Amino acid sequence: MTITLIGHSTVLIEASGKRILTDPYFSLIGNPAYARLDPPARTREELSGVDLVLISHNHFGHIDRKYLRRLPATTPVLAPWRSAWVTRLKGGRNVVGIRPWEEKRVAGVSVTAVPARHIATTVGYVIEVEGTRVYFAGDTYYSGFMKRVGRDLHPQIALMPVTAFRIPMTMGESGAVKATRALSPATIIPIHRGITPRLPVMRTRQTPEGFRERLRRAGIMAGVVVLRNGESWPNGQEKAASLSHTQS
Repeated sequence: MTITLIGHSTVLIEASGKRILTDPYFSLIGNPAYARLDPPARTREELSGVDLVLISHNHFGHIDRKYLRRLPATTPVLAPWRSAWVTRLKGGRNVVGIRPWEEKRVAGVSVTAVPARHIATTVGYVIEVEGTRVYFAGDTYYSGFMKRVGRDLHPQIALMPVTAFRIPMTMGESGAVKATRALSPATIIPIHRGITPRLPVMRTRQTPEGFRERLRRAGIMAGVVVLRNGESWPNGQEKAASLSHTQS
């Protein structure tokens, strides 16, 4: 399994010949409230051949109309069932709605939707492939449902936000520590990075490194892999490129 950060919450998961893309977002400029700091590592064209797309919610930064329109009509796009119609309006064609705790086998991959707490209709996903379970949190605050995710689904890898803005849209460092304790993953890859509020007063100093230090002080031994756009983490392989960004 190889996990590559494309940018922000867009992550490419490759395993068993399958390519799974989360929350596609390829805009270079952000929106009126948030600026994009770094361009995505791949283009829409380079990732139009994936086998499955997972949409956590339909907010800016998590869905890309031009990308969805470029996908072949046969490529399944999973989205929260209550807002699947919005995903279709935003360009999705083969949209499959999914409810929290519902499991589907799509494109040869087992996917279970799990709850998420946000200001929009949203879900997270646990993907199982090659005997490994990967939790993609999307945008969420910490909540008690994560204990059930950890207890029943046992994700080994967690892709989750670990920083927050002045008006938090996701969990920050302390919430991410609680999530780690509930989920008990071996490895965490921080996401929801690479955009910043345009107003300086809305920014905070929370970082993946600050989250890592909080884990250490809490005595939690999960590894934290901090990837830059375009960098990959190969599961189970001792490679210098990943180890240079990993601390337990």
